[in-house]
Amino acid sequence: MQYKDIKYSLKQSKRKTTSILIERDGSVTVLAPEGYDIEKIESIVEEKRSWIYRNLAEWEDLNRTKVEREFVSGEGFPYLGCNYRLKLVDEQKEDLILKNGYFMMRRDKAEYGSELFKHFYRTKGLSRISKRVEHFAPKLGVDYRAIRVMELQHHWASCSPKGDLNFHWRCLMAPLAVLDYIVVHELAHRVERNHNAAFWNLVDKIMPDYQKHVSWLRHNGAGMDL
Repeated sequence: MQYKDIKYSLKQSKRKTTSILIERDGSVTVLAPEGYDIEKIESIVEEKRSWIYRNLAEWEDLNRTKVEREFVSGEGFPYLGCNYRLKLVDEQKEDLILKNGYFMMRRDKAEYGSELFKHFYRTKGLSRISKRVEHFAPKLGVDYRAIRVMELQHHWASCSPKGDLNFHWRCLMAPLAVLDYIVVHELAHRVERNHNAAFWNLVDKIMPDYQKHVSWLRHNGAGMDL
């Protein structure tokens, strides 16, 4: 959808307030209650015009740090906040492993490097994230259903109304403390669906320093890719 020079996606749900988000890919999303008329939405977009421009400019500045990694020896790949160099080897049983401080990849599999790394992050991520969810869920007094590590387009993670927790494989590139914040953030949605004051107060009770993790993701998220 578009209002004047601002393109945006509209998502309506059973919420009480309207908010505007700048997604990780730089797109604008308007989250509105069900039944909102287009004129009301456009009036809010107009009211937030300067905020949208300011945040889009900041997004463009932050995304200048985006990197495109090559699957060659010496290239660095982050895992849990640490950077490990890649070594291409001629003989190895596994296609990709983390060993002795290096990512080791079979040379004849380098053309499939992106798929191999995504598989590594998903596999390692499911086990680690599941343990962190088990740790934090009782602290928030919530339950959950399935846990998945997958491709999530523009979000670090999501929580369905029924309690299914989905995490982007890119989360495994972040430091452990940041990964914990992402877990707490999604579990808090089991209590508060929207990012209102009650939601952030709940996150703050579990993780008082959460704002520094939000800032880390904001400034380093663009570099967490393949």
